[in-house]
Amino acid sequence: MATETERKFLVKGDFKSEAVNHIRIIQRYLVIDPDKTIRIRISGNKAFLTIKSKPSEGTISRSEWEFGIPVKDAEEMMKICLPGIIDKTRYYVPAGKHTFEVDVFHDKNEGLVIAEIELESESETFEKPHWLGVEVTGNPRYYNANLIR
Repeated sequence: MATETERKFLVKGDFKSEAVNHIRIIQRYLVIDPDKTIRIRISGNKAFLTIKSKPSEGTISRSEWEFGIPVKDAEEMMKICLPGIIDKTRYYVPAGKHTFEVDVFHDKNEGLVIAEIELESESETFEKPHWLGVEVTGNPRYYNANLIR
């Protein structure tokens, strides 16, 4: 079992000039409930099935399992997913010893830009780039599973 410890921030400035790569991501959800999400993601020419638990009480850490699957299977599974879709471009932006994943949303979430950083522990420190805005970690409004609504 893998554990994800992630912090999320709104983005308030230009970050693209610092990005080292970017990729288009399409994702849909098979299950969204208070205890878990199960999503299908096509990221470039790869696809994944991901299961995430809700964060442990009083923490930002949660269980996460991710499995590579054939893109053709992902495309077929997306046909039976819940209504709604996430369409975004993810930019990879190094900052100190970490890399932020900055998602620029399209379609119904056009204009929303969120930066995520995965940490080894909740107390781990990290460099905060000048373009990093207010922290939204734990705010359900910014969960991808809620952005499809």
